[in-house]
Amino acid sequence: MLFKNQYYYFIAGLPDFSFDSMKLPFTTEEFRNMLRDELKPADMMLINKYFLNKDNDNLLNLLQNKDAVIKVEGKLLREEILNTVTKVREDLPINDKKIPPYFEEYIRRWLSYDNPHEGGRIWEDMLASLYMDYGMEVKNRLMSGWFELNLNIGNVLAAIYARKYDLQIAKYIVGNNSVAKLIRENSKSRDFGISQELEYFDTLLRIAEEPDIYDREKKIDKFRWDWLEENTVFDYFNVEYIFAYLCKLQILERWVSLNAEEGEKVFRKLINDLKNETKLPEGF
Repeated sequence: MLFKNQYYYFIAGLPDFSFDSMKLPFTTEEFRNMLRDELKPADMMLINKYFLNKDNDNLLNLLQNKDAVIKVEGKLLREEILNTVTKVREDLPINDKKIPPYFEEYIRRWLSYDNPHEGGRIWEDMLASLYMDYGMEVKNRLMSGWFELNLNIGNVLAAIYARKYDLQIAKYIVGNNSVAKLIRENSKSRDFGISQELEYFDTLLRIAEEPDIYDREKKIDKFRWDWLEENTVFDYFNVEYIFAYLCKLQILERWVSLNAEEGEKVFRKLINDLKNETKLPEGF
């Protein structure tokens, strides 16, 4: 049996909060900095993999403009990302374990197009897809499950909204898990062919029908929160507990800073993105 690291004193000292809390105990970034001092290297490596979405943003920005301002929350330095791009361009091996393997695949695709800047949000979707696939392969059952949960939620809601606005459903589905494949193959079906595959499909369908945008978004996050609770019932002092705490902190941080008016703007941006019929470059 593999024994996991236990963080008794650290976890015992963490402040409690609930989904309906009105105040943050600390920000996500502050908590992440705390973890750097507390976690064993292998566990911190897991947390860093989760935050690769920040590095994804930096990669895309630097591919578009090597002088772009990058997010400080990213784990990789500007020089490390640009050096990776150079190595891929020159077909040299990337001997840096900090660079996630999907970076090379993504950079190669980018460099293979004469004018990748015309791809628009397609490039964001491709990077998100590679990131989700990578996350689901993480050797931690809670983290990989969390990646898949969010992939499924995003794909189901994207499919529902795309159908509502008479858009091409398959174009807005990312990732390559079984649910994503079924949605692409059964876009004409009422349930996208996933009601038997996905036990919470009906729950997401009901949430999507919520007329109030603010309430709808809050119900989605409450569903995520409840999933974390249910999947850490027997985790008390391990990295799974810490990861769930981190994810719940992110959810709370969002709602402490998000009012109803801002929620409306977020939703309208989503719909506008869906309606933005970007032409796919040949070969996607």
